[in-house]
Amino acid sequence: MEEAVAAVKVVDVHKVYHLKGEEVHALQGINLEIPHGEYLSVMGPSGSGKTTLFNMIGGIDRPTKGDIFIDGVDLSKIPSKAMAWLRCQKIGYIFQTFNLIPVLTARENVALPMTFLGVPKAERQQRAAELLTLVGLGDRLDHRPTELSGGQQQRVAIARSLANNPAIILADEPTGNLDLNTGFAIVQLLYRLKAERGTTIICATHDLKMIDISDRVVFLRDGTVENIEKRRGLVLSAEEFET
Repeated sequence: MEEAVAAVKVVDVHKVYHLKGEEVHALQGINLEIPHGEYLSVMGPSGSGKTTLFNMIGGIDRPTKGDIFIDGVDLSKIPSKAMAWLRCQKIGYIFQTFNLIPVLTARENVALPMTFLGVPKAERQQRAAELLTLVGLGDRLDHRPTELSGGQQQRVAIARSLANNPAIILADEPTGNLDLNTGFAIVQLLYRLKAERGTTIICATHDLKMIDISDRVVFLRDGTVENIEKRRGLVLSAEEFET
């Protein structure tokens, strides 16, 4: 029987940054295979390489060495235009810093990724409204980011990540700026996407609610994979929740 192609495969990935004449080794030989429909949480202290790894998987940055495969496609082998198309079509990214466009309304921010796929305007507007309602912002469709709280902006960012029905969602601390109840609702939403649609969720987090619904947890430290554990039977220490 032919082996199933992983949703994401990371092979010996290194990333070196040159800062003020010094080399900073952000990633040092990461190997990771994530099957379709898995909910994977990534943990590690600040500076461990979580965001850098996400940028590699999301095609936002390229490794210094090594390969990233999305559905068997080697990202190092495709041109920038094809990369942008793949990212828009297959990957939803929830940024820790929101990355909303300040002159656009919530609905326009959510509709923007659909523009790149050629979705008709009326359909874009309707779907954006539905997604904002899904994250509890149905009454904030025409508000700009400056008119929204930090938690509301994060919910707009989450709705935007779902715009093109991505097969993979990369979530960088998605509940970090949310109150307890809203954070719990977002956790439930991401879990439903995995359970009902088979969406692959890769989440950098220190939120126990998100850890608790994971299939596996990857621990990063100093740019390397320190450990990978199945969630069942996993005991987390207080140190592992330090930022």
